[in-house]
Amino acid sequence: SKRKEEILLRQLLKFQFPSPFHTQPTQGNTDFWVKPYLEILRLIYHFGTLSFDEVMLFGLQMTSYKMFDDIVKKIEDFRVEKVKYQGKYKQLKANIQEDIILNLFDEEINSGQIKTRESNEKSIRKFISTKSSNMRDYTDACFRYLRSTGVVNVSQRGRSLSIAAEKIPDVEFILSTVDRNPVFIDDEERYTEMLYNSTLPVLYTDNEEVLIQKLSEYTSMTSSQICELSFHEKKERLFAAIEDKKQSILNQQIVNIKDYKQYDDIMNTFDDIEQKNVLDIPLMLEWNTWRAMTMLDGGSIKANLKFDDNGVPMSTAQGNMADIFCDYEEYGLTVEVTTSSGQKQYEMESEPVSRHLAKYKKETGKDAYCLFIAPKINEACIAHFFMLHKMNIAFYGGKSVIVPIDINTFRKMLTDSYKAYYQPNPTQVKSLFDYSLEVAEKADNEVEWYTKITEKALNWLSA
Repeated sequence: SKRKEEILLRQLLKFQFPSPFHTQPTQGNTDFWVKPYLEILRLIYHFGTLSFDEVMLFGLQMTSYKMFDDIVKKIEDFRVEKVKYQGKYKQLKANIQEDIILNLFDEEINSGQIKTRESNEKSIRKFISTKSSNMRDYTDACFRYLRSTGVVNVSQRGRSLSIAAEKIPDVEFILSTVDRNPVFIDDEERYTEMLYNSTLPVLYTDNEEVLIQKLSEYTSMTSSQICELSFHEKKERLFAAIEDKKQSILNQQIVNIKDYKQYDDIMNTFDDIEQKNVLDIPLMLEWNTWRAMTMLDGGSIKANLKFDDNGVPMSTAQGNMADIFCDYEEYGLTVEVTTSSGQKQYEMESEPVSRHLAKYKKETGKDAYCLFIAPKINEACIAHFFMLHKMNIAFYGGKSVIVPIDINTFRKMLTDSYKAYYQPNPTQVKSLFDYSLEVAEKADNEVEWYTKITEKALNWLSA
């Protein structure tokens, strides 16, 4: 099916504790009786918006759906305390998180079982730090899974979840029809049968009348034309109509970006990323770089991001391809973006970047280059990319012209483009890569090469 979000939503709603695959813990006195994603969805609906910290501190505590009202009360109290602690929020959050961990793991702490798998260090402070990190990871996974269903929106700056406006009827249907009780906890065969049934639980759009109504809203089809379609055809036609609407929204975004209407927002978003004021930094960096490349010059710029129905980014590029493709007719450009730094940057990015460029060259049959952007460029990456300029490797389609620049240099290029009295053209972009190849042939070492291409990038529109 093309409707992957729908498949994921059904599976998340079936996820439960306990189950034949997730039995009750033998230690402690906690009894699990909950469908976690169903109840988190209920919390979001109840409050309108739910922050990352509220899910982490309180949502994760809901081991039984019967605790729902208690969790609501805790979140309400927390919001009152936040007002009192203005300017000291981090301290408030840290205190609450520590109290939660000490309470949840009091047996382990009292018995001295506080050594973690990640470290041999045996101290309460290290134990609390590790558990705090685990809580963040669980919450991050929860946000990503729910976001991937398409029924919730994420506020990157507000670090919160809310029900997507057009999905409110869908969520109301789920909350009123999906059983809150775990099922078949002692019957693996029946539980597995239910788990693998791709039609369960029933969703709002499984109702034919709802499909007809939505098709009337999203398409110009007449009632008689809609009624002639089978149920499956109605679903597929609705999916296609929503995709068309999404593409129309993205096309309008591109028009606004090319007119520099988004310049201030693009630069402010880079500031937010640098100051870590957004929830998903890699996603926002990739998306904002796509917007920046679209604004920078002509060409067809494609982000390999996953967007929701309203043209808002949901997840970063899938593996085995560049983050961004730029088609300038005469040549192509891949853009790779990373938040990694130090040795990790070299280990994670050096080989894939050159492989993605080679793949793009082969698929398009064009000359192509790569722009590699990171907050700071690691010295090993500089050396690696310099070497690839000089080596004719058949596997990579010849010499690989990969130009690494840091984000501040890239931002200067954007500012120059914005201030220019004309629209920069693809030839001026290409000149940076031609210059890089020329300098690499003459430079004594990678340091000289990198210094010169950085100077060129900082003055890329100069004659």
